[in-house]
Amino acid sequence: MDSLDYGIIDLLRQNARAGYGDIGEVVGLSASAVKRRVDRLVADRVIRGFTVQVDPAVDGLATEAYVELFCRGTVAPEELRRILSDVPEVVDAGTVTGSADAIVHMRSRDIPSLEGALERVRLAPNVDHTRSAIVLSKLIHRPHES
Repeated sequence: MDSLDYGIIDLLRQNARAGYGDIGEVVGLSASAVKRRVDRLVADRVIRGFTVQVDPAVDGLATEAYVELFCRGTVAPEELRRILSDVPEVVDAGTVTGSADAIVHMRSRDIPSLEGALERVRLAPNVDHTRSAIVLSKLIHRPHES
């Protein structure tokens, strides 16, 4: 990867629908050279896909929360993944340092459905308790790829 590849990736992050000619004008390459580089970046799995990001409210998922998950004893990350995979309101999760075992990002249509999802997580045998924070307003959102 060189600076041209990074420039192309930055432009595609801003607008995945940008034309090769438009990208080429910014990075100083022809449209065909940009296409060859993009094709190589895709083949090398540097670029893993092109996607559309839809406002979660459009899908009826306007209620958002971050939940700290506290487990009994030591629980393997794979066990946490199994527990959380069964809850469709979980959109992102990871193990963390500190007193919590994991942080979970949840989206639901409303508070009652969020409460139901939290209860399903709490009922898992290894879960001791959770601590939740409901998002009131988004201040910064920087899209990322999965």
